[in-house]
Amino acid sequence: MKRGALVVPVVLGVLAVTVLAGVSASADSVTHQNTRVCNRPAPGYAGCLAIRHDTISAATDRAVAHAAPSGYGPTAIRSAYALGAAKSGGRTVAIVDAFDDPKAEADLGVYRKQFGLPACTTANGCFKKVNQTGGTTPPRADSGWSQEISLDLDMVSATCPDCKIRLVESADNSFTNLGTAVNRAASTTGVKAISNSYGGSDTHATSAYNHPGIAITASTGDSGYGVQSPASYGTVTAVGGTSLFRSSSARGWHETAWNGAGSGCSTLNARPTWQTTATKCSHKASADVSAVADPNTGVAVYDSFANQGLKGWLVFGGTSVASPIIASVYALSGNTAGYPALLAWSHTASLIDIIVGNNGTCPTKVWCTAGKGWDGPTGLGTPKGTGAF
Repeated sequence: MKRGALVVPVVLGVLAVTVLAGVSASADSVTHQNTRVCNRPAPGYAGCLAIRHDTISAATDRAVAHAAPSGYGPTAIRSAYALGAAKSGGRTVAIVDAFDDPKAEADLGVYRKQFGLPACTTANGCFKKVNQTGGTTPPRADSGWSQEISLDLDMVSATCPDCKIRLVESADNSFTNLGTAVNRAASTTGVKAISNSYGGSDTHATSAYNHPGIAITASTGDSGYGVQSPASYGTVTAVGGTSLFRSSSARGWHETAWNGAGSGCSTLNARPTWQTTATKCSHKASADVSAVADPNTGVAVYDSFANQGLKGWLVFGGTSVASPIIASVYALSGNTAGYPALLAWSHTASLIDIIVGNNGTCPTKVWCTAGKGWDGPTGLGTPKGTGAF
């Protein structure tokens, strides 16, 4: 099977999942497959962009959870992006997702304890979960979106261990309700960044994603060349994806463009003034910046809300990983005056330029193929400290 190609969706329980190519076998017959945990969205709705990297038991031919963390943890993420001892001083990152994860706080506690991070709870004021109106009555639970929520919370914790976290859950995955949730997040005192790890078809931008002074990040998508909203909005930092490998280089890491990262030019939303003609787009270009997203070089996540029987330590990828990482780097920097996306465009020396890899073929090479300077799958590059944020 060709890596990155899609095969027929399968239905397990009430959740439709799409199995992605990338299935591999080892000498002991253990196999792996990449599985989308959210349905593809209808027009007017968004789908979460988390991809679970499943280990398939040879004995049962079923995906199984790991007994211990597998995939990159906080030390790896902070090392790869040269974050060192950077701290936020208690700034807040908001996570906006659809539906409810009933185990969000408990699972966050397991992740943070495992990796020696300070507790982040409702009781100590670090964590708070609200619905889109700011209330405490949650929307209905959803097993796919719950894994997205766990992924997002864990990536904020990994990237910015001293950040406070506000989880805002919208009533459903419609753009209308997700936008209401973003507005709710933006109205929260202390919020410096809002991460949106979801996307749908290119749509006209709304005021919900326009909050100067707050970094609003959004995933570019997991299906290769093609544009998604809200990443296509001019006021949003569009976050693409890379494959991240350990190496013997001075950095200790090597990155290439992930072949699933979304990219391209909006046909509806104007190009922001800070995006240069290097994009060759007449409208908003995706991505602006990027971070690890390849599920085959994925991150460790803990989730105990059952999804097809899977509970515990899982491995995830998708540009869902990259968006909260970048939002957290903004929180670490604190430089969120005006529209923070412009900072990367004027501080490219503080980014790691990704020059290898592609996400398909397209009318203009730079929209699909990594190279020096800006390119579609990885934007201007990945963080090298907080200087570009």
